[in-house]
Amino acid sequence: MADKPKRPLSAYMIWLNSAREQIKKENPDFKVTDIAKKGGELWRNMKDKTEWEAKAATAKKQYESDMKDFERNGGDKNASTGKKRGKAVAKKAPAKKSKKAADSEEGSEEEESD
Repeated sequence: MADKPKRPLSAYMIWLNSAREQIKKENPDFKVTDIAKKGGELWRNMKDKTEWEAKAATAKKQYESDMKDFERNGGDKNASTGKKRGKAVAKKAPAKKSKKAADSEEGSEEEESD
């Protein structure tokens, strides 16, 4: 069975993927985090985002179509059982009381009965 389709990228992420190289060229000393910050700043100041929003809408429609096909072909086996992918998470047992805490509780019970 095929893997579940990945969620589509947002308009910002589509734009950032296309603009990342230009930001790197203009700022060769930038680290990954600096590039992301600069990208966010440029995106916020951008006036016309219609091109990127249209690409994101197209990607979303494609994703929805792919998801319908995926579900029609059996979907995700894990989704029907309610299990998540990856490692199983063990439930923690209740914490044990320390001997000191247990002794102090016993002492307070004895005081109440007096």
